[in-house]
Amino acid sequence: MARTPVLADLGHERFVSLTTFRRSGESVPTPVWVLPDGQALVVSTPAGAGKLKRIRNDPRVTLQPCDRRGNVDPGAPLVEGTAEIITDSAVSEAVSRRLAGKYGLEFQIFSVVEWVLKWGNSDRVVLRITPNP
Repeated sequence: MARTPVLADLGHERFVSLTTFRRSGESVPTPVWVLPDGQALVVSTPAGAGKLKRIRNDPRVTLQPCDRRGNVDPGAPLVEGTAEIITDSAVSEAVSRRLAGKYGLEFQIFSVVEWVLKWGNSDRVVLRITPNP
């Protein structure tokens, strides 16, 4: 018998599709890098990302393993959770260091490109996602 996936299992995936919801209820999936944080997950995202507005309005999210382009395999496990936005810069820096450790050169290149495209403004916040009961 297959075990039901839990949120923390997704922290070991390379990429996860994080789905947030518009006020209309329409889902908006985004591929993200994730880290395990106890029974929760953490995600780093730019401070101006659209997903933050959606999460402020509705903290409900779903997550599924995906590839770097966000393609989810049919039958991939779907896990429901609740996202909390953390704006503490010390937390954001700690998560960035952990992401650099997990993703290595790929993360470093992404960070430099993001910094250049944003003209040096690369403020980030952390999403802490906890499992729904």
